[in-house]
Amino acid sequence: MRIERARGTRDFLPKEMRKRRIMEERMRDIAERWGYEEIRTPTFERAELFTQKSGQAILKEMYEFRDKGDRHLALRPELTAPVIRMYINELKMTPKPTKVYYFGNCFRYEEPQKARYREFWQFGTEIIGSDRPEAQAELIALAFHILKSLGVKAELHVGHVGLIRERLRVLHADEEQINTVMRLMDKGEREAVIESMDERKRDEIGYLLDGLSDLIDSKDKDAFKEARDRNIIASDSNALQELELLLELLEYYGVDYTLNLGIARGLDYYTGMVFEIYEAGGKLGAQNQICGGGSYRLAKLFGGDDIPSTGFAFGVDRLEEIFSVDDKDLERRGVVVVPIRDKDADREVMKAAIEIASRLREFVPTHIDLMNRSLSAQLKYANAHHDSFAVLVGKNELKEAKVTLRNLNTGEQEKISVDDLCDEIKGLF
Repeated sequence: MRIERARGTRDFLPKEMRKRRIMEERMRDIAERWGYEEIRTPTFERAELFTQKSGQAILKEMYEFRDKGDRHLALRPELTAPVIRMYINELKMTPKPTKVYYFGNCFRYEEPQKARYREFWQFGTEIIGSDRPEAQAELIALAFHILKSLGVKAELHVGHVGLIRERLRVLHADEEQINTVMRLMDKGEREAVIESMDERKRDEIGYLLDGLSDLIDSKDKDAFKEARDRNIIASDSNALQELELLLELLEYYGVDYTLNLGIARGLDYYTGMVFEIYEAGGKLGAQNQICGGGSYRLAKLFGGDDIPSTGFAFGVDRLEEIFSVDDKDLERRGVVVVPIRDKDADREVMKAAIEIASRLREFVPTHIDLMNRSLSAQLKYANAHHDSFAVLVGKNELKEAKVTLRNLNTGEQEKISVDDLCDEIKGLF
């Protein structure tokens, strides 16, 4: 019986994996050079780690189960909560800020769509111990630098949930009301926001939202002055001072941005800056968000100290859709060692072929015949495998203490000692 793969999952063929590895290596290399260290968390966690962060409703979106010890577990739907759990358990004594990055698969039980699967991959970074504008700006600049290295045309939207929360508190809204407003704003449901408030506050909320909408998509810092004058934003707002410094620092990094205070984030642990990055080349259509991040406080929720953090995560699957690489870079250039078998010298030939392959494997992809094929069949396989060179080892070569090196692209060949072979192949690869 033929068994199909599970819905919402994929098989990655060798060429696809080479493309993904090229992309992943670029991302890892940049994160390392910016001073971030890699970590890895378990594929499954206790389910409460995610319900404490996102509420019981997330159980409907997760692969969750009871193990043989009746423990409630879940395949991780995201990586921020596991990273903070790891920090509390293992890293809280490290010097601050703690700068880490991760790459891993996640799982969500939802309807598969284009570049959106039930098993998907995230690449992200976290700065734990600081949510200052300097940390926020570095993180955003890092995200942009990574996208630039991948050749992705990107558009950044920056907001700050603190501005809205500050003004709602002035209107004497309680935290539950504020969180409701933030969730509705995150969905773009302006009228529902107004309806959610006490009747006496609806006019003020409407005025506030009208004023905030004037700031959306504006890079003009004079818009902040007008918002202060209209009492949309308090003149002594800490959130505004933080946002203004962040935008100034982004200019130092050479990062273009669009101010978008409509990014509200419906979860109450987001405390300050929030941002989203969209693919701006038109390659992903309407579902073009490729990165999201912000400043948050999760550690206290999981039993740790109330420490600030700033992070972001890329949707790697969407990035792969738009990441392009030259076909030549995806070809597996390697060497095949070809034993020319002979009844009188079969063991000696195989011994020499294996020894040569072992030396070449120290610095170049190398394979050797495993099917007792003829010389012509081995060379045909090597061409189909896109190998660059064949090293022929036979009875005659053994007598001369040499091998025949054949260029599979040009057909040229020469006899050469094994030491010279290794030097020449090393220089070519």
